[in-house]
Amino acid sequence: MWRPRRGAYDHGVLTGEMVLLRARRDEDVAVLHADLYDDVVTRSRADSRPWRPWPSAIDSPYAPSAPTGPGDAAIFTIMTRDGDEVAGEGLLWGIDQHSRLAHIGVSLRPVMRGRGLGGDTVQVLCRYGFVVRGFHRLQVDTLAGNHAMIRAAERCGFVLEGTMRRSAWVLGEFLDEVVLGLLAEDWQDTQDV
Repeated sequence: MWRPRRGAYDHGVLTGEMVLLRARRDEDVAVLHADLYDDVVTRSRADSRPWRPWPSAIDSPYAPSAPTGPGDAAIFTIMTRDGDEVAGEGLLWGIDQHSRLAHIGVSLRPVMRGRGLGGDTVQVLCRYGFVVRGFHRLQVDTLAGNHAMIRAAERCGFVLEGTMRRSAWVLGEFLDEVVLGLLAEDWQDTQDV
């Protein structure tokens, strides 16, 4: 059983081997908006809602907001381990308190991809979901061509459960999505206790 090691939860920050996850701050918005929202291809592939122009980062979808209920998404800014640079966003969404399940989402800035930060973020989100929130199941829904997310999830123990054929409308075509799931009893934390 995982027990919090010293520093695993420091002042509202969840730590991994390479990342820190903390609450979204106002100063994160411009970077996240520019690199994750204004990039039409990235945003269209990461979100089922259609991309639309957003006039400024002032009222950006990345603007921080306080949770209003237990089913609200848990949204984190991903920071590099030294805390110097915003790497992206991680979240638990689609939270179902009754069935004790949630979906994991990770979106990294283009300059942060390929460094292993996504896999570390998935592991930290699993720890948060299973240990802190007490979920029974976590799920990843992603495009079948999102090999980086699929690899990151599988390294954390997620199992491919199925393919939803041509279920996502992305930039003018229907694409397959895959569903990966992980149960609390099958999860293994990779960090030292």
